[in-house]
Amino acid sequence: MMTPRGADEGNEIAPSTRSAQSLASSAPAETSNTDAVRNSPPTPRSSSRVASSGLAAVLGEDFDVWQAVGGVRGLVETVAPGLIFIIVFLVTHQLVPSIVAPVIVAVLAIGLRAVQRIDVMPALGGLLGILISAVWAWRSGEASNYFTWGLVTNGAYLGGLLVSMALRWPALGLLIGFLRGDATAWRNGPRRNEPEQRLTRRRYWQVTWLWVGLFAARLLVQAPLLLAHATTALAVTRLIMGPFLFALVAWLTWMLVRGLPPVTDPAVNGDYAPDGQSVDSSVPSSS
Repeated sequence: MMTPRGADEGNEIAPSTRSAQSLASSAPAETSNTDAVRNSPPTPRSSSRVASSGLAAVLGEDFDVWQAVGGVRGLVETVAPGLIFIIVFLVTHQLVPSIVAPVIVAVLAIGLRAVQRIDVMPALGGLLGILISAVWAWRSGEASNYFTWGLVTNGAYLGGLLVSMALRWPALGLLIGFLRGDATAWRNGPRRNEPEQRLTRRRYWQVTWLWVGLFAARLLVQAPLLLAHATTALAVTRLIMGPFLFALVAWLTWMLVRGLPPVTDPAVNGDYAPDGQSVDSSVPSSS
């Protein structure tokens, strides 16, 4: 499933050659300029890594639900296979045509992307999941097992998030930090004990708990339906708890992320000494 349409490139501040020569020829001037840079307000740093859909949508100034679910195309490609499966199954009561139909739809989606010269990788990933689901259902002879792979992946995501939190490196903090251009400084950077970084860490923990709740809710609701072989109820539940619940949690994530302090360039704002050593390296880590 896991994302603003691009981001402006940040302009990095660097001393010119003439300024460097001037500083080298005057020790008092060097001290004065160094102190001025160290005491200057943090310089925001934007990131060009921000994608246009999925989780990266939480970094926009305004939340766009269509960007969060990948646009109309992304929503259709996500919902259509499961919807086609349950429609065919209810009409034919046959397993084989029910699992073949979603595969055909996924292949057509890839072909359409190729013709329109659009990245086919998202659709290829979807096709792989559909093939695994189809084989699982076919080998077991149970239509409800078409949805087993989806629950397995949700369980894997949930387990990964819980492990990251146990290690005190919340995964959503790493991901959102990377998208913002600051993957780890909020956790172990030289400014980690400043109020702004404490706020950032607290929000990243809250965001990670939100996504833990998403995956846990899916398992708690859908696993009993799978065990009961309630194929129709499981299909409807998956449709509701798929992109729509994803969009809701993404919006809540955006609400938490939009108030974060801007990411700054430590080299510009004096967090590191000229020799590359951290000025504040003795500050203990705090989570």
